[in-house]
Amino acid sequence: MNTPRKDKQMSRYLITDPSTGEVKREYATDSDEKVAAAVDSADAAYRSWGRTTTPAERCALMARVAALFGERREELAAMMSQEMGKTTEDALGEIDFAAAIYQYYADNGEAFLADEPIELMAGDGTAVIRRRPLGVLLGVMPWNFPAYQVARFAGPNLVVGNTILLKHASQCPASAAAYEEIFRAAGYPEGAYVNLYADTDQVQAVIADPRVQGVSLTGSERAGMAVAEAAGRNLKKVVLELGGSDPFIVMSTDDLDATVESAVAARLDNHGQSCNAAKRMIVHADLYDEFVARFTEKMLANGSLLLSSVGAAEGLEAQVAAAVAGGATLASSGERQGAFYPSGVLTGVTEANPVYRQELFGPVAMVFKAADEAEAVEIANDIPFGLGSYVFTTDPAQAQRIAERIDAGMVYVNGVLADGAELPFGGVKGSGFGRELGKLGIEEFINKKLVRVIA
Repeated sequence: MNTPRKDKQMSRYLITDPSTGEVKREYATDSDEKVAAAVDSADAAYRSWGRTTTPAERCALMARVAALFGERREELAAMMSQEMGKTTEDALGEIDFAAAIYQYYADNGEAFLADEPIELMAGDGTAVIRRRPLGVLLGVMPWNFPAYQVARFAGPNLVVGNTILLKHASQCPASAAAYEEIFRAAGYPEGAYVNLYADTDQVQAVIADPRVQGVSLTGSERAGMAVAEAAGRNLKKVVLELGGSDPFIVMSTDDLDATVESAVAARLDNHGQSCNAAKRMIVHADLYDEFVARFTEKMLANGSLLLSSVGAAEGLEAQVAAAVAGGATLASSGERQGAFYPSGVLTGVTEANPVYRQELFGPVAMVFKAADEAEAVEIANDIPFGLGSYVFTTDPAQAQRIAERIDAGMVYVNGVLADGAELPFGGVKGSGFGRELGKLGIEEFINKKLVRVIA
């Protein structure tokens, strides 16, 4: 990794209070030498630890990580709140979910990694698939779920025996350092999990290093394209979880108020800053007017919500302004104040509107009217994304028909906020590829090695 470098600019790793814009602390970007040493360390740890330990030993370490997250939950939640504005309640919930993910892989890792015998069609002897680690992996993580995103990447892969280089979002440097401390405190050797304060050029150099076997990124489409391009040039496996503009389809309900509450909850999760939040409400014509009235009332009652930064709020403001200029009608709870953005509802968004196929990352929803099931599915699929989706109906057969026809990696029927450590997470189309969590999540970066013994 001896890549010539220009002089570094001021570090982008800053803790900035989103409610005031005040910079609380700056962290230095790693030198090229430090990044190169991190790759050396991760590779050495893979060879001395990842390839030689048993799944049982690695699961025991992961159980300790889960316990430490529980012990330090309040401290970790406070960091998260200061870095990206998450409420204390939501931050604590995220830390608890991260701990549950680590515990899930601690509990199930041995079974997931067990040898898989193959019944031979012809010939004597045996054949077995052995699941073994690949080596060093790079994770590039986002700011909106600082603990959860890391857990779903690091948890399964450390249980496999891969070692981790973790480049966190630039606005989460304290959280990033704390997670590395926890893995070391749990007993992981030096190099098994290494935090990087790296810049874009350094990330490219890490991907190009032949010792790095794969890359996982959660972030924007632009970042995903850049990482996928670099990984492709270097023949590296990549998992991408990118944006989403998830549909929330309402065909029928026996409790409209409860359905509206679910819609609001699905839209405002993490103040709307969630890739798999419900962003487009698609409502049957028979329910549309009443749904819009109740949904708008409930949305606007939340007032202005704190986003991760002033820049994020300004970006959403520009999108909403473009939507209105394009003919949409906005119902809003107020005006933007710094990083505080008012909850709002957009109706009358036509296909010609510039935001029709965009992702709105914040507390603003779009509502569409569908004449029937076919049109609802058509609207749901008429976007470049395909992450999650939601279907509300009293007809079980209809739910299954719509779930089958939606172009998305996940479909939730008559429920929201039902993610779990055991449930695979990921999308299709512009939302990326690969899966995290559940058994599928441990299968992404693994050598499924065939051993055939001929008698």
